[in-house]
Amino acid sequence: MTSLRTEIASRPAIVALRRGWLHVVLVPLALLWLSPLVWILVTSLKARTEVFDPAAGFWPQVLRWENYPAALSVAPFGTYLVNSILVTGGILAAQLVTITLAAYAFARLTFPGKNLLFTLFLLQIMFPIYATFLTNFVTVRELGLLNSLPAMIVPFVASGYGTFMLRQAFRQVPTELADAARLDGCGHVGILWHVYLPLVKPTLIAFGIITVVTHWNDYMWPLLVTNSEAVRTLPIGLGLLAKSDSGADWTRLMAATVVVVSPLLVLFVVFQRRFVDSFMHAGLK
Repeated sequence: MTSLRTEIASRPAIVALRRGWLHVVLVPLALLWLSPLVWILVTSLKARTEVFDPAAGFWPQVLRWENYPAALSVAPFGTYLVNSILVTGGILAAQLVTITLAAYAFARLTFPGKNLLFTLFLLQIMFPIYATFLTNFVTVRELGLLNSLPAMIVPFVASGYGTFMLRQAFRQVPTELADAARLDGCGHVGILWHVYLPLVKPTLIAFGIITVVTHWNDYMWPLLVTNSEAVRTLPIGLGLLAKSDSGADWTRLMAATVVVVSPLLVLFVVFQRRFVDSFMHAGLK
């Protein structure tokens, strides 16, 4: 009995010790991850002569807030921002529709060739995205969409990864709930809307974050299919800002980078709990 009491009394100390070691490991990793972001923010507030001057130190001597309006005035970043929102929002909306319907079919319907077709969907994950650029470019050109916003949206209206992710989440939903909805008169659309989608919201939010981050930061594909400032996106604007005849102005470039990255950081901070929960409910622990 005494040994049992001693073991019970020591458990909180053991848990605290384990958590302490965990923090010892995670805190340096977190600081390492944050260091590039801190450098970007600090550089955006420096004078141009202080960036690579060792004598100037790490922190700016005077905060140069004027770097931000100066950076945004070099190129039409307002137009780039609108284009990025339209392209990213269009891709997200299209993918949410296509992956929802495809994932429901693969998770709960029975039809000939189901497993083969799902395997073909998974092949999209296995091939690198750059391997499809030539085919997609030819397709977009034949459709007459070059140098337009649809050219940056059409090749990404479906997602093999999103279909797989949502299918796994649908398979975790008890079939009894769908059977009960069917007895109440719901068809496939009603079951999908009233039963499955409310239960997989964390997965949908997580996929939405992944899609937004991926296509908000996409540089190569918009560069290939556009050649006009009227339809270019923010990453292209950053690339043009870095290519200056007098060399890159790192203070303005970092200021513009802060503006571009800030919406993604805010998005992740707001939905981080849902992002983690999605992997706990989608069979991807």
